[in-house]
Amino acid sequence: MSRVRIPDLIGTSARLGLAGVWLVSGLLKAVDPDQTYVAVRAYDVLPDAGVEVVAALLPWVELALGVLLLVGIGTRLVAALSAALLVVFIAGVAQAWARGLSIDCGCFGGGGAVEPGETTYVQELVRDAGFLLMAGWLVVRPRTALALDERLGTGRIG
Repeated sequence: MSRVRIPDLIGTSARLGLAGVWLVSGLLKAVDPDQTYVAVRAYDVLPDAGVEVVAALLPWVELALGVLLLVGIGTRLVAALSAALLVVFIAGVAQAWARGLSIDCGCFGGGGAVEPGETTYVQELVRDAGFLLMAGWLVVRPRTALALDERLGTGRIG
């Protein structure tokens, strides 16, 4: 029986934490597709057709990332995709703030216009930066405990 090392435990916490983030955010968006559309539209960066596509696909992409991280399949690749999506989210919040938009990010359901004093851009950016660090850890060191990568022989490449 192999001994679990501290970096493996840190990675496992990052993997399961990020999985939880994606599963919760994806589920909250999937159960309310109309509100997801409102949240995506509030960023005011996509044409209507783009808003429809993003609002329709985003919950399912987040859920897929969450499930793959939960079971530990393709951890490095899924973490890299997570990091890329988080960079897009960070850029979206930052541009909304820079442009003076007053919106709720809609990251965990809800979203859309809010009163100017009710924005939480700093908290959203710090939170997403924390999630990005978790994804970055997994890109650099994808080996984690309780992952199927090792059982499937993809631990070195996934």
